[in-house]
Amino acid sequence: MNNLRTTSLMLLAALSLGACAGVNKAFSPAGNADEQKTPVQTSFARYPDLPMPIKADMDLGNTLVFGTNDAWIGRLVVKSSHSANDMFDFYKQEMPGFDWQEITSVRSATSVMTYTRGERVATIQIASSTLKGATVTITVSPRGAQEFPPPAETGAPPPAAR
Repeated sequence: MNNLRTTSLMLLAALSLGACAGVNKAFSPAGNADEQKTPVQTSFARYPDLPMPIKADMDLGNTLVFGTNDAWIGRLVVKSSHSANDMFDFYKQEMPGFDWQEITSVRSATSVMTYTRGERVATIQIASSTLKGATVTITVSPRGAQEFPPPAETGAPPPAAR
């Protein structure tokens, strides 16, 4: 009984601490961004250079990010309760407000959008989830990133041009 009480108190303390965490502002995919400002999870606070929809959760098992603020690179995976079409429209509308310029976009079963901002490129892939909502994969990398590691030099001369 005492063990159960200790476990319950620890769980209550952890939940209370989680409720005190800060928030990042994001916008709903539907409606005017100014009217729909809503706090989201603190995990998105590390990415102030990207719009994040409400009702979204970060998939920590598939996310791999290095850096913070607007100097991060890597893959950010977001699970949303919004449809894939709504997520496409959301990013199409909101990315320019975060200073991202669209390079190209294709709406399909797995939609792909590409943006550039400064010396970074963002590729957004949006696919419908199995049961409900959408999975959004955002990959950000330096523009013109070199192949890593660079190919080993073999010492052989390059092939002759024909």
